[in-house]
Amino acid sequence: MLASRAFSLLGKRAISTSVCVRAHGHGVAKAEDYSMPAYFDQQTIPLPEVAYTKILSSEQKALKEKEKASWSALSVDEKVGLYRIKFHESFAEMNKGSAEWKTVLGGVLFVIGFTGFVIIWHRAYVLGPIPHTFTDEWKAMQTKRMLDLRMNPVQGFAAKWDYDKNEWKK
Repeated sequence: MLASRAFSLLGKRAISTSVCVRAHGHGVAKAEDYSMPAYFDQQTIPLPEVAYTKILSSEQKALKEKEKASWSALSVDEKVGLYRIKFHESFAEMNKGSAEWKTVLGGVLFVIGFTGFVIIWHRAYVLGPIPHTFTDEWKAMQTKRMLDLRMNPVQGFAAKWDYDKNEWKK
């Protein structure tokens, strides 16, 4: 009971704090209107519904007035400034590759290396020494035993052994 009351008070405090932060001294917090068109840089939509810059500075307003005259009178920097009012990124900037693949590759290699270390550690310290059945002497004794028992004499192991010459058939 006491815990639920404390959590409800903390929740109300967090909500009131976030409203105050959003209001930022303007008295009323404005919620974002998601019914209006928004700006998105996408290659599939080359002309967004709205301009990138919504509120123009005095320099940008003067540039917009200058835009109404001949464009040949505008400098390259002014043309770029007009472009940046309407768009945030150009197609070249949108198509520019990122270095994110390096981070992903580094993470994958780290995981592979760590996994290899864990496997080696597990093999050395948890499983113990290699069993004696993996030695060459044991394999030779097992092969000799299989030949002595004539295992699979028609098409299998013993069919490939020449018992008269005591060697493998050629």
